[in-house]
Amino acid sequence: MATSWGSALTGLISLALVIALSPLSIIPAVLVLHTPRPRPTSLTFLGGWLVSLVTLTAIFVEASGLLGGLHRSPPAWASWLRIVVGAVLIVFGVLRWLTRRRHTHTPAWMRSLTNLTPVRAAAIGAVLAVVRPEVLLICAAAGLAIGSAGLGATRAWMSAAIFAAVAASTVAVPVLAYAGAGERLERPLARLKEWMDRHNAALLAAILILIGLLVLYKGIHYL
Repeated sequence: MATSWGSALTGLISLALVIALSPLSIIPAVLVLHTPRPRPTSLTFLGGWLVSLVTLTAIFVEASGLLGGLHRSPPAWASWLRIVVGAVLIVFGVLRWLTRRRHTHTPAWMRSLTNLTPVRAAAIGAVLAVVRPEVLLICAAAGLAIGSAGLGATRAWMSAAIFAAVAASTVAVPVLAYAGAGERLERPLARLKEWMDRHNAALLAAILILIGLLVLYKGIHYL
């Protein structure tokens, strides 16, 4: 029997939250709001980020679909994929926790985001999704899981859109809020940035471990 849509979405949202809740996703979204032209720069950054997430996920959905996965029952490798992804996330999380005292400040490359132009912001938003290993891994896992769940083409692509929307949500919220409220959000966003700057390593470690455990459990459950 094919995986139910609700069950598939639960697993996809769990994966998307790894990307969405990562400080490495949220902090750049806050930093681009401190550029000389914050509104257009942040909006193009969001556009590049979202397009890249959608494209990466679609590539792996299509890769699975070429094998007939869009219309067949979930194969055993899909469960093993969840197990591998869950284990990798837990390992990354533990390593990040053990080295958290070495990462108490935002990296220098990230601070440079405050100097971006709108065009460069779009390119950086797109590139960040590709060069961050955990984002690439999660998009691959989501795309292959969607394609192998036997949901049918329509629900498969709807699932991919939902995954990308959730993954991009924590970038979209501050950007769209600033676009509407403008300078009134500058001080709250600055405080958020400072807090996440101090605790980014510990936050990322906790998120990776918790989501990794959930993904690992679901992989074992479906074997």
